[in-house]
Amino acid sequence: MTNDVLAISGDTAAEIADSIRSLIDRGDLAPGAALPPVRTLADTVGVNRNTVVAAYRQLAAAGAVETAGRAGTRVAPRSDPAQEGFAADTVLRDIATGNPDPALIPDPSHALSSLAGRPVLYGEPTIDPDLEAWAATWIENDLPGRSDLRLTITGGAVDALERLFADALTRDDAVGLEDPCFLSALRTVRIGGYRPVPIAVDEHGMTVAGVQAALDAGVRAIVCTPRAQNPTGASLTAERAAELRDVLARHPYVLVIEDDHFSMLSREPYHSIIGPDHRRWALIRSVSKFLGPDMCLAVTASDRETAERLARRLSPGSTWVSHLLQRLVLALVADSAVVADVERAARHYRSRNEAFAAALTAQGIPTIAVDGLSLWVRVPAPARAVAEQLMRRGWLARPGDEFVLADDDASRRLRMTVHDLSDTDILRLAADVAASARAVAPSPEASTAP
Repeated sequence: MTNDVLAISGDTAAEIADSIRSLIDRGDLAPGAALPPVRTLADTVGVNRNTVVAAYRQLAAAGAVETAGRAGTRVAPRSDPAQEGFAADTVLRDIATGNPDPALIPDPSHALSSLAGRPVLYGEPTIDPDLEAWAATWIENDLPGRSDLRLTITGGAVDALERLFADALTRDDAVGLEDPCFLSALRTVRIGGYRPVPIAVDEHGMTVAGVQAALDAGVRAIVCTPRAQNPTGASLTAERAAELRDVLARHPYVLVIEDDHFSMLSREPYHSIIGPDHRRWALIRSVSKFLGPDMCLAVTASDRETAERLARRLSPGSTWVSHLLQRLVLALVADSAVVADVERAARHYRSRNEAFAAALTAQGIPTIAVDGLSLWVRVPAPARAVAEQLMRRGWLARPGDEFVLADDDASRRLRMTVHDLSDTDILRLAADVAASARAVAPSPEASTAP
């Protein structure tokens, strides 16, 4: 302990946190190792105790350490952040994936066979001009009258987030994230060394109080899902979006990123929190939910300055998105038959979620189907224990605490992807969820609204 204390240095919370992180990265502080008590470290380094407390909070928010009240603070176990996707090594029926239904992803074979094979050379524009024209119409319909709007094509939504963060932020900068949060966004922030700041989400999306608190905490960027928020399925109402625009108007240089991941599949209207005078902003629309995760392409609309900075990170011929992929995406989204298939998929996802919500409600677990590929189900018992019981019944579910920054409610939530289940399996799963909850909470509990 003495050597560890002497090795830690810094005059500010950020410097102390960075010093401790360096010790962890070098292996000098192993997983499970106790950090010095706040008073001891403050006296040794020569700073106020509150500075050490703030440093420990930064490390905890980044997932580097775990706090246990009077039991102290310890280096967190080395583990990869949770990721989306199916579990390839399980015999259980996987309802934790968050994936679209492969049967509903349009077949690209015809579009591939009809693509023009013109070679693209170094120095040419990074965006296919025909895709740019289509994307401009798609975006401008929802962001009319923005003279500063510029388009960038990135290798998917996560690629766009990584590039936006790398350009606008430095290590330990604070980023406002929805709580509970989309796993890929949380993973991107933590791997990048940024500090996630939780913003509460209710049935109408990000809360005004949550955004205001994050701004007061000094966030330099905010990531918002305007509809089909993952994992809750919440979508912004026009009223909530207007309230958030009013709050953000006082912070025009905070980078506001909207990840409209469900776009063409959404059953809800798009309402933006980006005000007309906001200076730093981006709207990301990936095609992966409706054309498939292997279509690694996203349209990113942004202000002129942000677009120019992104362009510097998309060098012609090296880090641009393949023009062949761009032309393939355009061929698909411009095909009326494909558009009709996407619309059918959207109806299917909503109807299957509604069927499962009704089945759960009939089992005494009130559930409302909202937008998205999954349902955010409140269970009347600790969700992780319920998930363990479901495994014994042949189901692999994802407990809500994997999505959490600070929201205690998620400890009694399961995110469940059920759109590919038959009617029989939906009824069986609903019965198994109810039985699993009873098994770990034998005493009757009062029902709560979903």
